[in-house]
Amino acid sequence: MKRRTMMSKMLLLAGASALKLEGKVNPGLSMQNIRAAAAYSAGTRGKSLLVIQHEKVIFEEYPNGFAANEAHKIYSGTKAFWNLAALAAEEDGILSLNERAADTLPEWRDDRKRSRITIHQLLDFTSGLDPFFELHEDGISDRDRLALNRTLVADPGDEFIYGPCSLQVFHLIMKRKLAQHHGMTPTKFLERRVLSPMGLGPQRYVEDKSGNPLLAAGFTLSARQWAQLGKAMLQEGRLNAPRDSLKNCSCGTARNKAFGLGFWNNSLAGGSRAQEVNIETMLEEKWPKQRWRNACLERHAPADLIASIGSGAQRLYVVPSQDLVIVRQGRNSQFTDAEFLRLFFGS
Repeated sequence: MKRRTMMSKMLLLAGASALKLEGKVNPGLSMQNIRAAAAYSAGTRGKSLLVIQHEKVIFEEYPNGFAANEAHKIYSGTKAFWNLAALAAEEDGILSLNERAADTLPEWRDDRKRSRITIHQLLDFTSGLDPFFELHEDGISDRDRLALNRTLVADPGDEFIYGPCSLQVFHLIMKRKLAQHHGMTPTKFLERRVLSPMGLGPQRYVEDKSGNPLLAAGFTLSARQWAQLGKAMLQEGRLNAPRDSLKNCSCGTARNKAFGLGFWNNSLAGGSRAQEVNIETMLEEKWPKQRWRNACLERHAPADLIASIGSGAQRLYVVPSQDLVIVRQGRNSQFTDAEFLRLFFGS
């Protein structure tokens, strides 16, 4: 009897640490499919799964001993917030995405190739700069200066080269523009124009010895906190997200149609030539070996789906046509977008 009582207590405690909340599912979604996706997520070392539709939570679960209020590293999910800061800066007249970076960086003006790089190319990773992943390391004296002087490995606009270098150059541009006319740092601008309207406070910026944040990674958020970004993308006006955020962030480039400004997209889904790509696996290859032609996340998932993707299977999915936000967090595993989305949408 005592053994059974103890077992019952253990089960109750396990249930408490793996909170599950289910609400009414709207047409177009199936709770059976959501549960199947949740089981797959939990089975691949998932930490959280949160599903919000029409601003209401319809599913929430924290498996494997995790809790709703726990913040987790979102790694490259950080990039999306800084891209929204770029759009906000354009909206405020601080910069134009189509202007040449050299307009603010005199160090590049006499360089035939660097002088052609636009701010947009820095943000969509077609600047041609070496990715320079060493910028993620601790103890760096000045990331901005190192990024500014990094080797150009391709002509501007010719290649998709994912990495921290281009974004770090963008930080230097923002720093100089804001210091000259607005008396604030890029971090303070991000907090005022992007984070605060979402109900988020200061983040983990991984600053170097000169005080420069790492733009490519660093933020730690709970599922509910990260979901605020998805809500902002769906409700630009109410949450003060920059105008046309969805359009700008979901529109890819000629070199990689599956990547816009900080977000991956599923725009080629449904096409006869669409190729499902495991984004994290592909990014582990050196950039010349990466293949993005006809890339999509899942062939039969909604084509308007966009995703913020972080290492270790951190995911924020936004589906405007279904007014849907999905957050999935986890640890390194065999999780793939294609399998999760196939189960979730029953495709």
